[in-house]
Amino acid sequence: MTETPNPHIVDADTLTGEMRPIRRTVLALGSNLGERMENLQGAVRALADTPDVWVTSVSPVYESEPVDAPEGSGPYLNAVVLADTTLAATRLLDRALAIEDAYGRERSEVRNAPRTLDVDLIVVGDRRADDDTLRLPHPRAAQRAFVLRPWHDLEPDAAIPTQGKVADLLASLDESGITRRDDLHLELE
Repeated sequence: MTETPNPHIVDADTLTGEMRPIRRTVLALGSNLGERMENLQGAVRALADTPDVWVTSVSPVYESEPVDAPEGSGPYLNAVVLADTTLAATRLLDRALAIEDAYGRERSEVRNAPRTLDVDLIVVGDRRADDDTLRLPHPRAAQRAFVLRPWHDLEPDAAIPTQGKVADLLASLDESGITRRDDLHLELE
Protein backbone atom coordinates (compact mmCIF):
# COMPACT_ATOMS: atom_id res chain seq x y z
CA MET A 1 0.00 0.00 0.00
CA THR A 2 1.32 3.44 -0.93
CA GLU A 3 1.13 6.11 1.73
CA THR A 4 0.27 9.55 0.44
CA PRO A 5 2.20 12.19 2.38
CA ASN A 6 0.67 15.42 3.57
CA PRO A 7 1.79 18.13 1.09
CA HIS A 8 1.82 20.74 3.88
CA ILE A 9 4.60 19.14 5.91
CA VAL A 10 8.32 18.76 5.39
CA ASP A 11 9.94 15.33 5.13
CA ALA A 12 13.41 14.71 6.61
CA ASP A 13 15.89 12.82 4.46
CA THR A 14 16.87 9.77 6.52
CA LEU A 15 20.50 9.74 5.32
CA THR A 16 21.46 13.39 5.55
CA GLY A 17 18.85 14.87 7.85
CA GLU A 18 18.19 17.43 5.13
CA MET A 19 14.70 18.87 5.19
CA ARG A 20 13.00 18.77 1.80
CA PRO A 21 9.50 20.03 1.07
CA ILE A 22 6.92 17.71 -0.37
CA ARG A 23 5.68 19.19 -3.63
CA ARG A 24 2.63 18.35 -5.72
CA THR A 25 3.82 17.41 -9.19
CA VAL A 26 1.93 17.12 -12.45
CA LEU A 27 3.47 14.99 -15.21
CA ALA A 28 2.06 14.58 -18.72
CA LEU A 29 2.55 11.29 -20.56
CA GLY A 30 2.26 10.74 -24.29
CA SER A 31 3.00 7.99 -26.81
CA ASN A 32 2.40 7.68 -30.54
CA LEU A 33 4.81 4.87 -31.50
CA GLY A 34 4.88 1.18 -30.65
CA GLU A 35 2.63 -0.28 -27.98
CA ARG A 36 1.23 3.05 -26.83
CA MET A 37 -0.76 1.79 -23.83
CA GLU A 38 2.09 -0.42 -22.63
CA ASN A 39 4.43 2.57 -22.87
CA LEU A 40 2.10 4.74 -20.78
CA GLN A 41 1.48 2.00 -18.21
CA GLY A 42 5.22 1.38 -17.96
CA ALA A 43 5.80 5.07 -17.29
CA VAL A 44 3.20 5.05 -14.49
CA ARG A 45 4.87 2.00 -12.93
CA ALA A 46 8.35 3.50 -13.25
CA LEU A 47 7.24 6.76 -11.63
CA ALA A 48 5.54 4.84 -8.80
CA ASP A 49 8.76 2.83 -8.29
CA THR A 50 10.87 5.98 -7.98
CA PRO A 51 12.15 6.62 -4.45
CA ASP A 52 10.74 9.83 -2.95
CA VAL A 53 7.89 9.94 -5.50
CA TRP A 54 4.36 8.99 -4.45
CA VAL A 55 1.94 8.69 -7.38
CA THR A 56 -1.47 9.72 -6.07
CA SER A 57 -3.67 9.53 -9.17
CA VAL A 58 -3.72 8.86 -12.89
CA SER A 59 -6.12 10.47 -15.34
CA PRO A 60 -8.29 8.81 -17.93
CA VAL A 61 -6.54 8.14 -21.25
CA TYR A 62 -7.15 10.47 -24.18
CA GLU A 63 -6.31 10.03 -27.83
CA SER A 64 -5.17 13.16 -29.63
CA GLU A 65 -4.07 14.23 -33.04
CA PRO A 66 -0.38 15.23 -33.10
CA VAL A 67 0.29 18.95 -32.70
CA ASP A 68 2.94 20.67 -34.85
CA ALA A 69 4.28 17.23 -35.82
CA PRO A 70 5.83 15.99 -39.07
CA GLU A 71 3.43 14.80 -41.76
CA GLY A 72 2.33 11.20 -41.30
CA SER A 73 2.68 11.22 -37.50
CA GLY A 74 0.16 8.95 -35.82
CA PRO A 75 -2.23 9.86 -33.01
CA TYR A 76 -1.05 10.03 -29.42
CA LEU A 77 -2.38 8.43 -26.31
CA ASN A 78 -2.09 10.92 -23.45
CA ALA A 79 -2.59 10.91 -19.69
CA VAL A 80 -1.64 12.97 -16.66
CA VAL A 81 -0.09 11.67 -13.46
CA LEU A 82 -0.30 13.48 -10.12
CA ALA A 83 2.42 12.75 -7.61
CA ASP A 84 3.93 14.10 -4.43
CA THR A 85 7.70 14.22 -4.27
CA THR A 86 10.60 15.39 -2.18
CA LEU A 87 12.94 15.17 -5.17
CA ALA A 88 14.46 18.33 -6.55
CA ALA A 89 12.88 19.28 -9.88
CA THR A 90 16.16 18.60 -11.70
CA ARG A 91 16.34 15.07 -10.25
CA LEU A 92 12.72 14.45 -11.21
CA LEU A 93 13.52 15.62 -14.75
CA ASP A 94 16.49 13.24 -14.85
CA ARG A 95 14.15 10.41 -13.82
CA ALA A 96 11.58 11.38 -16.49
CA LEU A 97 14.29 11.33 -19.17
CA ALA A 98 15.58 7.95 -17.95
CA ILE A 99 12.04 6.51 -18.15
CA GLU A 100 11.70 7.82 -21.72
CA ASP A 101 15.03 6.22 -22.62
CA ALA A 102 14.00 2.91 -21.05
CA TYR A 103 11.01 2.84 -23.41
CA GLY A 104 13.09 3.44 -26.52
CA ARG A 105 12.61 7.19 -26.91
CA GLU A 106 14.84 8.36 -29.74
CA ARG A 107 15.68 12.03 -29.71
CA SER A 108 15.78 13.79 -33.04
CA GLU A 109 16.49 17.21 -34.47
CA VAL A 110 12.97 17.05 -35.94
CA ARG A 111 10.64 19.07 -33.73
CA ASN A 112 7.75 17.05 -32.25
CA ALA A 113 8.89 13.87 -34.00
CA PRO A 114 6.90 10.70 -33.21
CA ARG A 115 7.99 9.02 -29.98
CA THR A 116 7.48 5.88 -27.98
CA LEU A 117 7.17 7.87 -24.78
CA ASP A 118 7.13 11.46 -23.65
CA VAL A 119 7.22 12.30 -19.92
CA ASP A 120 6.91 16.06 -19.33
CA LEU A 121 7.09 17.91 -16.03
CA ILE A 122 4.19 20.36 -16.10
CA VAL A 123 4.46 21.78 -12.58
CA VAL A 124 6.55 20.88 -9.55
CA GLY A 125 4.93 22.69 -6.64
CA ASP A 126 5.38 26.41 -7.19
CA ARG A 127 8.92 25.94 -8.54
CA ARG A 128 9.91 28.25 -11.39
CA ALA A 129 12.77 27.51 -13.78
CA ASP A 130 13.78 28.86 -17.16
CA ASP A 131 17.10 27.49 -18.32
CA ASP A 132 18.41 25.22 -21.07
CA THR A 133 17.49 22.00 -19.27
CA LEU A 134 14.40 22.81 -17.22
CA ARG A 135 11.45 25.13 -17.75
CA LEU A 136 8.73 25.25 -15.10
CA PRO A 137 5.84 25.53 -15.35
CA HIS A 138 5.98 23.78 -18.71
CA PRO A 139 5.98 26.61 -21.28
CA ARG A 140 3.35 25.13 -23.62
CA ALA A 141 1.05 23.31 -21.19
CA ALA A 142 -1.42 26.20 -21.08
CA GLN A 143 -2.03 25.84 -24.83
CA ARG A 144 -2.41 22.06 -24.93
CA ALA A 145 -5.84 20.56 -24.44
CA PHE A 146 -4.31 17.06 -24.37
CA VAL A 147 -2.55 18.07 -21.13
CA LEU A 148 -5.21 20.29 -19.58
CA ARG A 149 -8.26 18.04 -20.18
CA PRO A 150 -6.88 14.97 -18.34
CA TRP A 151 -5.45 17.20 -15.60
CA HIS A 152 -8.83 18.91 -15.20
CA ASP A 153 -10.46 15.46 -14.86
CA LEU A 154 -8.26 14.87 -11.79
CA GLU A 155 -8.19 18.38 -10.29
CA PRO A 156 -10.99 20.66 -11.51
CA ASP A 157 -9.70 23.54 -9.35
CA ALA A 158 -6.04 23.23 -10.42
CA ALA A 159 -4.02 26.18 -11.67
CA ILE A 160 -0.75 26.64 -13.49
CA PRO A 161 1.33 29.17 -11.54
CA THR A 162 1.44 32.55 -13.32
CA GLN A 163 -0.82 31.25 -16.14
CA GLY A 164 -4.20 30.73 -14.54
CA LYS A 165 -6.78 28.12 -13.68
CA VAL A 166 -6.74 24.97 -15.77
CA ALA A 167 -10.53 25.23 -16.31
CA ASP A 168 -10.22 28.78 -17.69
CA LEU A 169 -7.27 27.88 -19.91
CA LEU A 170 -9.11 24.83 -21.20
CA ALA A 171 -12.23 26.87 -21.99
CA SER A 172 -10.16 28.96 -24.40
CA LEU A 173 -8.87 25.95 -26.37
CA ASP A 174 -10.25 23.82 -29.18
CA GLU A 175 -10.75 20.29 -27.81
CA SER A 176 -11.98 18.80 -31.08
CA GLY A 177 -8.67 16.96 -31.65
CA ILE A 178 -8.85 14.93 -28.43
CA THR A 179 -11.11 12.02 -27.49
CA ARG A 180 -11.48 10.35 -24.12
CA ARG A 181 -10.82 6.62 -24.46
CA ASP A 182 -13.02 5.01 -21.82
CA ASP A 183 -12.02 1.60 -23.22
CA LEU A 184 -8.42 2.17 -22.02
CA HIS A 185 -7.38 2.39 -18.37
CA LEU A 186 -4.05 2.98 -16.68
CA GLU A 187 -3.60 1.16 -13.40
CA LEU A 188 -2.19 2.80 -10.31
CA GLU A 189 -0.61 -0.14 -8.55
